[in-house]
Amino acid sequence: MSRSKQPTIDDVARVAGVSRATASRVINNAPGASGLLRARVHEAVAELGYRPNEAARALASGRPRVVDVIAVSCNLPGGWLGSNPYYSRVLAGMMPLLEGTGAQLRVHALSHESAAEALDEISAGVTLGAVLSDITPALAARFHRLCRRVVSLVPTAATVPAMVADNAGGAYAAVAHLHGLGRRRIAAIHGPAISTCAADRRIGHLRAVQRWGLADVSADAGFTREGGYQAALALLDRHPDLDAVFVACDLMAAGVVQALTARGRRVPEDVSVIGFDDSVAAICVNPPLTTMRLPVEEMAAAAVRLLLSGDIVPGHRSLFPAELVERESTGPPRTG
Repeated sequence: MSRSKQPTIDDVARVAGVSRATASRVINNAPGASGLLRARVHEAVAELGYRPNEAARALASGRPRVVDVIAVSCNLPGGWLGSNPYYSRVLAGMMPLLEGTGAQLRVHALSHESAAEALDEISAGVTLGAVLSDITPALAARFHRLCRRVVSLVPTAATVPAMVADNAGGAYAAVAHLHGLGRRRIAAIHGPAISTCAADRRIGHLRAVQRWGLADVSADAGFTREGGYQAALALLDRHPDLDAVFVACDLMAAGVVQALTARGRRVPEDVSVIGFDDSVAAICVNPPLTTMRLPVEEMAAAAVRLLLSGDIVPGHRSLFPAELVERESTGPPRTG
């Protein structure tokens, strides 16, 4: 058999020396085949490297065709899934791909403390596949060991297929934009250490700091408006002369703008602010935020396409760039 051709259930039946119906019953774990026949079919499956069509298996078993969307919180307050626009963008990118397929979306919002046990249970019920919208590498690897039909939307363990945004490059470009405007006392507000996206954005910021010989002035916060607000106040107390802030997400940046305004600082005349994501939060702030756009919808759509194709190779990576979107929250320093 040609290596380029994917083995079919007919190939399995031929190698096992059984009927197609018997091979199908064994693969779908249905009754009606002896132990000897089951062993022969499983040996043929292993020999050929046959991968069952999960959509067909779901229909045969009576289970609904579902794409599971999994998000794990990083110590966020109640209501975190609905309050962060990132998750609505993930769903918006996925839904058009499933229209007309008869497939459903099922969303799981998990706390980090109980995620491991919940993921084990979810893995047993996956049909079309799962999209990991926000998860740690350890948890992603654990899920992937139990379920190969999975794609992550965040940087993760090496074996887990992923649609990866250039978070480090985007953070570097954000600081480069501020520096190009003439800002020299640039602070950063990073996301939670448990987040791989936040970690990569931190790396990009540090590269830019080293590139232009800037001071590493920074604070950490959760991916919330309140976190950005409190971190900005703390930075202003320690560094009242700062003239720009790079913020790891737009929701936090909204809080930063509010904190600056509360302290009598004008944006962007006194302090320029740049966010990350280009979510709806960026255009709801006054002034609207300059930000690094992540193509979240495109990444989510690509993940669904991969799941529907069934060709999910361990370690697959697709890289998506971050793009600068200029609005009114950044500008050159005030003169005079």
